Amino acid sequence: MKLQEALFNWLQMRIVAAARPDDWAAGETLEFFDEILREDHKLTELETAVLEADLIEVSYRDEAGSHQSMRFPREMAEKLLEEIMAEPKYNQ
Repeated sequence: MKLQEALFNWLQMRIVAAARPDDWAAGETLEFFDEILREDHKLTELETAVLEADLIEVSYRDEAGSHQSMRFPREMAEKLLEEIMAEPKYNQ
């Protein structure tokens, strides 16, 4: 899995897991993507920050120890949570 895709998936699951702390599947999926980022891409110190109303930045340290970041549209990052919340079978 490419780094950008793994970071975006991790970000989506971090948003879902934070909004749904009792959702076991969300927590497990977040751990899965966290493992991909740490083991396959050798990233550490993963953090998120809302930069503007429409952007979320994921920052991290790469294998060389350099601080890096990627920005994602907030609307896209929060879309999975919106879809889950709109589905009655996931909100019982």
